[in-house]
Amino acid sequence: MTVTATARSWFVTGASCGLGRHLAELLLARGDRVAATARRASELDDLAASHARESLWVQALDVTDADAVRRTVDAAFAALGRVDVLVNSSGSGPLGAAEEITDAQLRHQLDADLLGAVRIARAALPHPREQGGGRILQVTGAGGHDALPLMSLRLAAARGVEGFLTSLAREVAPFGVGITLIEQADAPAADRAAPLAAYEGSPLAELRRTLTSGAVRPLSDPAKTARAVLDCADLEPAPLRLVLGSDAYETTRTALARRLADLEAQREIAWSTDVDDVRH
Repeated sequence: MTVTATARSWFVTGASCGLGRHLAELLLARGDRVAATARRASELDDLAASHARESLWVQALDVTDADAVRRTVDAAFAALGRVDVLVNSSGSGPLGAAEEITDAQLRHQLDADLLGAVRIARAALPHPREQGGGRILQVTGAGGHDALPLMSLRLAAARGVEGFLTSLAREVAPFGVGITLIEQADAPAADRAAPLAAYEGSPLAELRRTLTSGAVRPLSDPAKTARAVLDCADLEPAPLRLVLGSDAYETTRTALARRLADLEAQREIAWSTDVDDVRH
């Protein structure tokens, strides 16, 4: 794997705060051009005020609006002439047991985090394919590899995004389009489902209190993470996954080791169900 570095044009969603903001500022500081979006354009006013229009293009974007996604992506590519790297951040779903989550929370989470990521990728694809290459980086949670209590809806979206993009990566590789899943530890959710009395006194009650106390935070530093994301875009070939943060690494390693052990334990059962004339 080699690294190449050059000035580029980027499309960054969720640029108003967190990783998206750190990445946008880092890119602009090094002389790259950035198309930045946020749910409300006013959240980018301070960024726009400190950078020339030739370097920064800003636009409001609600990823649950399919028509707006396509219009905004097309406009960004037209404004910059070319977009080398698109970075899409995932959201943060409600914290709560599966039966505590409301239908409204269910629809919003999947529409924003799963379908939103699908919409962004589908809207962008014609552009890098036609321009002869590019990158799509999707930020998601490392918890997608594990079964974490109180996060069933968030993990449903994360695994859906992973399934879609890992398949898509193989479809578009012949066109020089690389796709990378940026996996980091899940941040505590601001949105929380109303607890059911049935769970009081269960282990979930104590876990809920821990997760909502503010004591649990991702170990990765947003500025360092932004630097790693920038460097990832220069890697050839594009890695399918990039795990950032020691907590994300340990969560992923433990989950994959457990899954592999479970799989190996079922080897004889799996093979015993083959048709009789199969040779192993």
